[in-house]
Amino acid sequence: MLFLTRKVGESIIINDDITLTVSEIRGSIVKLSFDYEKSNRILRKEIYDRIQDENKQAASQSDLVKELIKSKSEEKPSDSEKGAA
Repeated sequence: MLFLTRKVGESIIINDDITLTVSEIRGSIVKLSFDYEKSNRILRKEIYDRIQDENKQAASQSDLVKELIKSKSEEKPSDSEKGAA
């Protein structure tokens, strides 16, 4: 993890296309401003984490549905099996 000390008005550059500037400091609150290409996405970490969790849940539900469909299709006798019985 990188720790930097910046004063109000000072900036850092991330990957040549994101500029982060300290806009204001009031007590323990720090306001940051970001200049970036609109094709980039910037999220608060708690929002990012929630999206990741929801994606994992959706993927696991999708896997369960696929398994259920597969098991149901294996239970049904095919037309050739019906004629042989």
